[in-house]
Amino acid sequence: MQRPRSRLASDPRFSRMVSEFADAMITRTEAFAEALRRSDMEQLSSLSHKLKGSAGGFGFDSISSAAARLEQATLVAEANISSVSEHVEDLIQLCHKARGD
Repeated sequence: MQRPRSRLASDPRFSRMVSEFADAMITRTEAFAEALRRSDMEQLSSLSHKLKGSAGGFGFDSISSAAARLEQATLVAEANISSVSEHVEDLIQLCHKARGD
């Protein structure tokens, strides 16, 4: 898995904000992990929807796409926790890689 890079990172007007957003994603991953532990599909859907928009706005297209896939997985009528879990783990890995962890 490649390290996600923001398409805005090289723009000096946005580089600091992009870096701060990448740092803040780590806190968000903790919320995803907690919602997954509780099997809270509604919370996972809400978190992924928010991250989809904000990551896209900060130029992290691959993270936005992963969040969209997770959101879709949570909205399936018979949402399978193991399938959702895979999406959560992928998203968490991407967020950590974006920060360089």
